[in-house]
Amino acid sequence: MSDDTGAAVTPRTPVRRVVSLVPSLTEAVAGTAPGLLVGATDWCSHPPGLSVTRVGGTKSPDLARVIALRPDLVLANFEENRPQDLEALRAAGIAVWTTVIRTLPEALDSLERALAACGRPAPSWLRRARATWEDVLGEPPAPVRRAAVPIWRRPWMALGRDTFAGDVLARLGVANVHADASQRYPRLTPRELASGAELLVFPDEPYAFGPQDGPEAFPGVTAAFVSGRDLTWYGPSLVAARGRLERALGLP
Repeated sequence: MSDDTGAAVTPRTPVRRVVSLVPSLTEAVAGTAPGLLVGATDWCSHPPGLSVTRVGGTKSPDLARVIALRPDLVLANFEENRPQDLEALRAAGIAVWTTVIRTLPEALDSLERALAACGRPAPSWLRRARATWEDVLGEPPAPVRRAAVPIWRRPWMALGRDTFAGDVLARLGVANVHADASQRYPRLTPRELASGAELLVFPDEPYAFGPQDGPEAFPGVTAAFVSGRDLTWYGPSLVAARGRLERALGLP
């Protein structure tokens, strides 16, 4: 079998021990077959109360600890994890499945393939998520609002091109004014960030924006606050994310 990058992956079968280096994938596996997980990153906060060995950060995993867990498969992502870490795991004889997720349809298909690599069929939550978004999985609707999405300050950074979060917004009818930026997460001045936007969408992660931390830099521009998990995570959260985002953004 081949992962999303086209690389051949041959896990030990049956897969009984999985380490996830991506919070969204951790939640996806835990929501499907929780007994499979033996390790996850320090940032894997869902589901609450998850009790597995912690293996460090997504960008700084403790590779020795991962190897010591003897996983049949490690789940990773092309953006969240460093290639050199994944290559080191492969060199140690561990099968690594790397996902590539930049759009909502990619996420749904990739999750099904990753879970199949774990020896599990598509779970009910994945079928519900697909049904929830089914009407916008083809061509995104015409935009009804133009928005910018700050993701960090000091320096200010925003969602740029080819991001999962930007695609989620597009399928809700919200156009990202920086979708054609040369970078996926451009650094911008506040004036540049807000240029052309009628709405600023502030998620609470990776930077914990709030009513008193963020909007004051953009006087006169409407602000909306959303769950970063709803906007950027792919997995069981997709079942309810659409409704919560639509309410937070004031969409019909």
